[in-house]
Amino acid sequence: MRDLLRGSLAKSLRDLTPEDRLAAAWPVACGSALAGRGEVLHLDAEDVLHIRVTGPEWMRQFLDVRSQLASDLARISGVRLSGIHFEEKGSARGWPRSHTV
Repeated sequence: MRDLLRGSLAKSLRDLTPEDRLAAAWPVACGSALAGRGEVLHLDAEDVLHIRVTGPEWMRQFLDVRSQLASDLARISGVRLSGIHFEEKGSARGWPRSHTV
C-alpha cells in the first residue's frame, strides 16, 4: 500500500515547486511518527534539503535513516537531492554545525 501511495503522490506533485514537493513527500517517506519530529525548511542551491529536528533524541533517529530517507524523498517527490542537513530546533541555522548526508 505504501508503494502505491508513493507512486500516486509522485504523479500528483508534478506542478508544485521542488520545496513543496519535498514537503508533501515528507510524511510518506518518514512515516507519521518520525515526520512529526522534523520540519522541512528549504532546499538550497546545492540541492541539500534542510530539516529542523525537535531534539537530540530524534536527531539520532533521523541520522540512522538519513540515506534511506534522502533516497525515498527524491524518488517520491521527483526532486534531485544531494543530501540532507539536519539541525536541532533552537540551534543557529547554517554551516558548519550540521549533520549532512
